[in-house]
Amino acid sequence: MTSTDNRPWTFLTNHARVLVMISSDPEIRLRDLSATIGITERSAQRIVAELEEGGYLTHEKVGRRNRYEVSLGVGLRHPHEQDVEVGMLLALFSDAGIDS
Repeated sequence: MTSTDNRPWTFLTNHARVLVMISSDPEIRLRDLSATIGITERSAQRIVAELEEGGYLTHEKVGRRNRYEVSLGVGLRHPHEQDVEVGMLLALFSDAGIDS
């Protein structure tokens, strides 16, 4: 066993986790989202801002809270995955019953 075998790693980035969480609960608070994923609230804010800037999310203010909408038809960012839409990725998780 090499030293890298002891380091934890996952298949999904925090950006993907944020999208999965928001798609399952569009009114989730960033505080709850960050606690569930295991990142700081500041990191969650940065990721949401990057996703919005990239066209993957939009939000609207509803009272004091935000309501997010995932843009399901946008392609993934990697050059080899641009023909895969975000909605296809999220469908994998909703079909499997995986929310986080």
